[in-house]
Amino acid sequence: MERIIIKSITSKGSIAQTFSATLNPNSVKHVYGISYTNTGLQQQGDISPKTAFKGYQSEKLDFQLLLDGTGVTGKTTTATVQKQLATLKKVIYAYNGEQHEPYPVVITWGSSVNFRGRLTSINVDYSLFDSSGNPLRATVALSFTKFLTQKEKQALKKQSSPDLTHIIEFKAGDTLPMLCYKIYNDSSYYLEVARANHLISSRQIEPGTKLYFPPLV
Repeated sequence: MERIIIKSITSKGSIAQTFSATLNPNSVKHVYGISYTNTGLQQQGDISPKTAFKGYQSEKLDFQLLLDGTGVTGKTTTATVQKQLATLKKVIYAYNGEQHEPYPVVITWGSSVNFRGRLTSINVDYSLFDSSGNPLRATVALSFTKFLTQKEKQALKKQSSPDLTHIIEFKAGDTLPMLCYKIYNDSSYYLEVARANHLISSRQIEPGTKLYFPPLV
C-alpha cells in the first residue's frame, strides 16, 4: 500500500528530510477560499452592497496521523512513538538556520494529494501509555497552508485583475461600460471611471484617448 509521504524542501529545491507514515490518514481535508471586498457602491433598492473579487485565499490541507508503538495494528515499526514524532517534527517543524524559518514541505499520497505548503499547526494527542508513562500511541493533527515562490506568485497573478491600476487606449467601437465590464466584470462602474478621468461625457470619447481605470478598494 502506498503511504502518505512528507518531504521538506530546501530553497534550491532539494529534499532535506523525509517522513513516511506507517499508517495512512482516514481522511484528508483540502480547503479552497476566495476573498471579496465591499465596494461601498449600493444602488437604491439593492438588498446588499456590491462586492468585488479581491483574490484567492491560501489553500489549506488538514489531516491526522496515527503514530503507533504497540504493534497491534499490524503495521510493525521499530521506532517508538517519541522517535516517530521526532522524525516528523524534523521534517515539518524544525527551524532552519540558513533560511531562518522552517522548510516548506511537499505532501504526496497517490493521485489524490500533491500539496506544497508550510505547517501552521501540529496537535499531538497521546492516548495510550506503558507502565512507565511512555506514550504507546498518539494522534497527530496537522494543518498546512499553501506555499508558492515569488516567481510562481507573479506567474499566477492575472494582469487583468480588478485590484490593479489600468491605463487603456480608447478605440473606435469601444464604450466605457464595455471596458468597465472587461476590467471589473461590472459595467455599472463607468460613472466612477468617467469621474476619475474628468470626462464631460462618457458617450463622447475620442479614439486614442488614454483612460485611467483605478483599482477597486
